[in-house]
Amino acid sequence: MKQFEANFDGLVGPTHNYAGLSFGNVASQSHATQPSNPRAAAKQGLKKAKALADMGLVQGVLAPQERPDVHTLRRLGFSGSDAEVLQQAATQAPALLQACASASSMWTANAATVSPSADTHDGKIHFTPANLVDKLHRSLEPPTTANILKAIFADNRHFAHHQPLPAHANLGDEGAANHTRLCQAYDNAGVEIFVYGHSVLDPLSPKPLKYPARQTLEASAAIARLHKLDEDGCVFIQQNPAIIDQGVFHNDVIAVGNQNVLFFHEQAFWDSNKKLAELRAKCQGELHLIEVPSHSVSIQDAVNTYLFNTQLVTLPQGEMALIAPTDCAENPRVKAYLDELLTLDTPIKQIHYFDVKQSMHNGGGPACLRLRVAMNDVELAAINQQVLLTDELFSKLNHWVERHYRDRLVAADLADPQLLLESRSALDELTQLLKLGSIYPFQQ
Repeated sequence: MKQFEANFDGLVGPTHNYAGLSFGNVASQSHATQPSNPRAAAKQGLKKAKALADMGLVQGVLAPQERPDVHTLRRLGFSGSDAEVLQQAATQAPALLQACASASSMWTANAATVSPSADTHDGKIHFTPANLVDKLHRSLEPPTTANILKAIFADNRHFAHHQPLPAHANLGDEGAANHTRLCQAYDNAGVEIFVYGHSVLDPLSPKPLKYPARQTLEASAAIARLHKLDEDGCVFIQQNPAIIDQGVFHNDVIAVGNQNVLFFHEQAFWDSNKKLAELRAKCQGELHLIEVPSHSVSIQDAVNTYLFNTQLVTLPQGEMALIAPTDCAENPRVKAYLDELLTLDTPIKQIHYFDVKQSMHNGGGPACLRLRVAMNDVELAAINQQVLLTDELFSKLNHWVERHYRDRLVAADLADPQLLLESRSALDELTQLLKLGSIYPFQQ
């Protein structure tokens, strides 16, 4: 039975815009109010996903959310026709309209936490959509995210779906952006690494002083229980609060893992020596811990280039490759480190650079754009095959973007009723193309 890791990339939505909604995300805030290009953003994401499929990796796509979210605006007291709701929100509470028009679901690393069947007691792949309670605009996503995941991974013989954790700050959960898995082979039981920002119940747990710690230990522990994981197969590591205050809002901004490799910055974790020793003890077989020193790459350079928000993938021939943003190649210090990395005795033998600047400017690199699902060929055959990226689907999606997406969007456009109609028309067509059924409120 073949085993591999599939990547499911989030399609960028038609309302992709720079509203600077994510406090603690330096890129998001620094590009606030600038014009965006939804068409270019969607095509950049598709091009990156197609390149991975062409490398021989299993690649799928996930649909975006319905935006603007008129249903939520009505819950907040705006009334009348859809056009009137948008206009009232724009006039009376523009920040609420911006939150309800965010296209942040493109960063599907935050969509859910996924545990493969090799790790779980019941031998199923488990999914828990993230509650994303720290940010209003993202907290609106879980119901539709759950619909999308269930429409793709529908066979209950192979897949188990859980509700998001209760929507409370004590259980703040940001999904796979704070979770990774190490193993010798994808079909072997692995060690799942849960990285948290602080513990609500531990008074000695350090906390960042400037920016919020979005993931709690209590949330991570709950997900491990829901997914029926063994204690020996989990390591809970606290993120260094000092680097959260420097813009490292998720662990995937400072570390990435794949199979028996963990690639991370030396300042990534709190109590690092103790936790890395625990990781070594629990991992079976050879383990490569690639620690990047501060004198080679500063935290600022790591955040500005998203060096660690790269995808670390295993190619069919067995070599590992980093899928990096072009920003890494454009920074002399980061590029020098990556050139040196290829000369070291590690499994990482290739680096491929991709232009995803529309996403980068809003705070997400290549790793943000994908949800990883380790699975075997039987499980792959059980999913909705229409979401798997082929030459034909790639062509159809590019034409779909051309027909429905604008090439320029500013904050004032979010109140345009025509944008809502364009978005709904695009999503209605997409659900038919991907055979997802009626997953959006406007379809029900």
